[in-house]
Amino acid sequence: MAVSPTRVEAREAFLDAAERLLVDVGWADVTTRRLAQEAGLNHGLVHYYFGSMEEVLVEVLERFTARLIERQRALYGGDEPFIEKWRTAMRYLDEDRSTGYQKVWFELQALAWNRPALRERVAHVNAEWRLVLTEALSAAMQAYGLDRRRLPVDAVVSLVITFNEGIMLERLSSITEGHDNLLQTIDRWLRSLEAEKRKKNGS
Repeated sequence: MAVSPTRVEAREAFLDAAERLLVDVGWADVTTRRLAQEAGLNHGLVHYYFGSMEEVLVEVLERFTARLIERQRALYGGDEPFIEKWRTAMRYLDEDRSTGYQKVWFELQALAWNRPALRERVAHVNAEWRLVLTEALSAAMQAYGLDRRRLPVDAVVSLVITFNEGIMLERLSSITEGHDNLLQTIDRWLRSLEAEKRKKNGS
């Protein structure tokens, strides 16, 4: 006789299944029955545990984001120079595309455009990323001695978020023109800032 999954096990099974389906087919094709079939559970349990399909999908994004936020905080909390942290973060762009996070992120943004309550949840995810970047870039700008009156931290954070999302969106459509040149230009600028910092510190 099969043992019924616990509430936690069933919720995790649905979230795992929804994550796979968001990446493979997109939110528009994730139905209650398809989700239940993917999870190997009764379709009536979807609404019993989550209340709606939208809740399932947004929880997928929130859960996925929490894992990556933890990773980013560990990265930026390290002792290596900021330029090395930046390079690692840029490599994460490729990793996160292969894991499906970027597809999940954009699928939920599209789903939320016409759903105000869902937009708030998606905006909160954006705010979490913004906070991590604000802390990291604020520390880096201070270390490099950049004038934060002429170059406000929130403006730099918005610029980084915007170009990251642009790169992610274009790469999902197999568009890469100019990406390498952009990243190389930023890397050259960071190298010059690192050199200036070492010069000031006498090292």
